[in-house]
Amino acid sequence: MKKMLLMITAGVFLASCGSNQVSKKTQASSDNPYYWQQHVNYDMDIKMDVNRYQYDGKQTLVYTNNSPETLDRVYYHMYYNAFQPGSEMDVRSRTINDPDRRVGSRIEALKPNEQGFLHVSNMTQDGKTLSPMEEGTLLIVPLAQALKPGQSTTFELDFNGQLPVQIRRSGRNNAEGVALSMTQWYPKMVEFDKDGWNASPYIGREFHGVWGDFDVKITIDKEYTIGGTGYLQNPKEIGHGYDTPNSGPGKGENGMLTWHFKAPMVHDFAWGADPNYIHDIYKGANDVDLHFFYKDNAAIKDNWKKLQPATNQMLEFFNKHIGQYPYKQYSVIQGGDGGMEYAMSTLITGERSFGSLAGVTAHEFAHSWFNHVLATNELKHEWMDEGFTSYISDEAMNEVFNENKENPSAGSYSGYIRLATSGIEQPQTTHADRYALNGAYGTSAYSKGAVFLAQLGYIVGENVRDQIIKEYYNTWKFKHPTPNDFKRVAERVSGFELDWYLTDWTMTTNTIDYAIDGVRTENGAAMVSLSRKGLMPMPLDVQVTMTDGSSKMYYVPLEMMYNEKTVPTNWTVENDWAWAYPTYEFAIDGVDAASIDSITIDPKNKMADVNKENNLYTK
Repeated sequence: MKKMLLMITAGVFLASCGSNQVSKKTQASSDNPYYWQQHVNYDMDIKMDVNRYQYDGKQTLVYTNNSPETLDRVYYHMYYNAFQPGSEMDVRSRTINDPDRRVGSRIEALKPNEQGFLHVSNMTQDGKTLSPMEEGTLLIVPLAQALKPGQSTTFELDFNGQLPVQIRRSGRNNAEGVALSMTQWYPKMVEFDKDGWNASPYIGREFHGVWGDFDVKITIDKEYTIGGTGYLQNPKEIGHGYDTPNSGPGKGENGMLTWHFKAPMVHDFAWGADPNYIHDIYKGANDVDLHFFYKDNAAIKDNWKKLQPATNQMLEFFNKHIGQYPYKQYSVIQGGDGGMEYAMSTLITGERSFGSLAGVTAHEFAHSWFNHVLATNELKHEWMDEGFTSYISDEAMNEVFNENKENPSAGSYSGYIRLATSGIEQPQTTHADRYALNGAYGTSAYSKGAVFLAQLGYIVGENVRDQIIKEYYNTWKFKHPTPNDFKRVAERVSGFELDWYLTDWTMTTNTIDYAIDGVRTENGAAMVSLSRKGLMPMPLDVQVTMTDGSSKMYYVPLEMMYNEKTVPTNWTVENDWAWAYPTYEFAIDGVDAASIDSITIDPKNKMADVNKENNLYTK
């Protein structure tokens, strides 16, 4: 079909839409009017024993039930209980065919003082005693009084934890000597949403949390510098570079300092601490303070200094291409076991080449948009979290470091095609813990997820795809969007029907495979014959090159899109190709087949066709 009148120009559309501001009450969206989300307010006060790697804490949590259901119980995540011999994380790591090398059989070998644990005591609901039941990495809490829709209740509890030896994400004394990587360290309320309780055990994959406000006090040896989530409320008492550059620790009492942080509207709280951190603050775009915490190690200092202006350039890129970063601080912290995103911060290993350090920072920083503002359920939709982040961070690296790649996602395309032709692929709707192989999970989440966005530009046009990303952010920030929520935004912005794309790409392992069957002369025209070999439908860009060196582009729309992307005026738009027809022909008038030198499907390789060999015809 030719250009449809239903095509909405992005300028008119975006001008008519206001950004949705977050509320602590039930949220609706123009794409999902029945949407709601819960809310939490955490108040925590902990004391850290840096010698025993244990901590004691008190938590007050005000929980608001914005759902339409009455709740008779709640659940908490108790992540550190995964770091014990015989845990699900331990057994899964020892029985999967390709275990994460960081985990392997290390949990099984942990001694009691090296293990992790998290336990709760003295728990009450509005002053009434509760009897929670701890089962592995979950705490099941029958309520003293059911919580009706629209009601709030207050939980109070004491908790005691032990930080495990650094194995996966959290831990003490990591491979680079960072003392404390404190992530997923507190009793964390499980999210209750339209799918019910998301009470998955922690087996080593991903996270999902409830939006809320955190008020956290951490008492620790005064020589330790802390970086992490939130805004420090008492910088003059603390020192450590927060009040003035290179300032030492505050006086404290009995050799201890109490750090007071507040973090508004986040769904996690993480921190790292070490007695030998250098702490730099770089003034970033839009008055965002970029904090950098790294070991006093001469071998890495130059790279960490170079990283600071580069991180600001990343901030500017993500602000421009996704939407404004909503907080006023972000911390890049040396720690952990690789790279992992947290609210307003990341923990990354820091003894890297500068290119590697910048690359991992770009990826983890991009997660501040894709997951820590657009908070998809990583356990169910990990490809939206990791894939969208991989796509946009590759774009950022390409621009910030002048890599000049025509397709920054080329590596993701290659990775996906290897997976799709390997025989081990599972649909992207697979729960993150249910992948048979770690390798299949990683490629599906990161590479195939990135290709979803990159290839969307091939389908609807790259400018329209870019507008979709921005509108997705404006519509769903501070919420929990699902794949269908993204699709609805994409359809609304583009005017395309895209259910086929979401269905085939994420819910099946169908592949794209189109072929050029040949060209012949008929009635004074060259007839180009194409066929669909794979089950997944796609529109096609086709380049025809003549023997004199000239070439022309032909666009074959997919009928079920019910629209066409905008193509240059010198392209020829052919009739639609309906998916059920396995073959298709188009004519090039006034041209003899003998004068055609080559025909190429998708000459820019923006379509993830699994067999490129049949995409090229040569004379």
